[in-house]
Amino acid sequence: MAMTASSGAAQGAGNVAPAGQAERSPFLRTTELLAPYQPAKPLITLSLGEPQHPVPDFVGPVLAKHTAEFGRYPIAKGIEPFRRAVAAWLSSRFQLPRAVDPEREVMVLNGSREGLFFAAITAARYVAPRKGRPAILMPNPFYPAYGAGARAAGCEQIYLPTTLANGFLPDLDSIDEATWARTVAFFIASPANPQGSVASRAYFARLKELADRFGFIILSDECYSEIYTREAPGSALECAGPDFTNVVAFQSLSKRSNLPGMRVGFAAGDRKFLTAFHELRNVAAPQVPVPLQHVAVAAYSDEAHVEENRRLYRIKFDFADQILGNRYGYKRPAGGFCVWLDVSQRGGDEAAAVRLYRDAGVRVIPGSYLAREQNDGSNPGAGYIRLALVSDSQSTAEALHRLVETLD
Repeated sequence: MAMTASSGAAQGAGNVAPAGQAERSPFLRTTELLAPYQPAKPLITLSLGEPQHPVPDFVGPVLAKHTAEFGRYPIAKGIEPFRRAVAAWLSSRFQLPRAVDPEREVMVLNGSREGLFFAAITAARYVAPRKGRPAILMPNPFYPAYGAGARAAGCEQIYLPTTLANGFLPDLDSIDEATWARTVAFFIASPANPQGSVASRAYFARLKELADRFGFIILSDECYSEIYTREAPGSALECAGPDFTNVVAFQSLSKRSNLPGMRVGFAAGDRKFLTAFHELRNVAAPQVPVPLQHVAVAAYSDEAHVEENRRLYRIKFDFADQILGNRYGYKRPAGGFCVWLDVSQRGGDEAAAVRLYRDAGVRVIPGSYLAREQNDGSNPGAGYIRLALVSDSQSTAEALHRLVETLD
């Protein structure tokens, strides 16, 4: 049956309920859940997806060389060397219909999070008038910036459940035409956070077809695209056509290059949308210091540190394969560094998170905190826990052993 706004857990901007518990930080909620307890063993934190691998060697020397440029106000779209490095990287990494124009089709971001947030606001202003109340669609569970951006844009938030049954990606065929007709933007994450599912080329092509038909913007969050252990994930830009119309991809150096504290990413794609995006960001968004952009130039020009990064994650996923086996519905994800475990038979996600923290000293995040309740009362994240395999391999293996001992 096609999903309407009412069956898709639409949340109105004027509705008081979504601004309550559901829209609070999942990490703060986890902290509050665990506050009454003390871990029985030395703590290993797997709740926060903050890369812990070494910072690349070139970062320090590049910063030192360009320190004086901290004395300049950065331009909103990014320095030319950065935009050219990004365009070159995109062409070498993905099978694009043509090369990206670094002058008009690339923009630097202060990390992908602020970009995704401001892109929702831009989309609401940019698209043609909708047939009904404007809506922004997103997977459920999802990255909190999507919902925050949709709410700030004054759009109805429609949550599309991503479950085992639909391969942990939004079911495009379940959405009715009336909902598509009032959609201004569609958030898609590939690889998905938290499940690690990857959209196929056919999936992106189908979404592009819908975007062109109904006139909405695809906001493709691809910040995990360089973390994979087998096949390299593709990009929505590969299926965006010769002008990348209605498609914008978002990337970040946080995961790819282990630089979460540097806050550098980019948006690339539809030049008309990026023009409007630039106008908003130029007056409202945080800009990226010039020395950090020079570090990014070095990062996007080097693949050796990225491959080493993937090698370290492969080791940890090999441990997960061995230690978890087929427990808790575990399956090695196609991308990203998270593990999504079904603990519905172990008391549920909150209870499992408490037990792991209290009895095993392992901190994880309840899956229900990463999702929103659908109108039928279900929560697609309920009964799952998310583990981010960001610690060193020894700590990761120890945490996985403790998890099995505690939950089995």
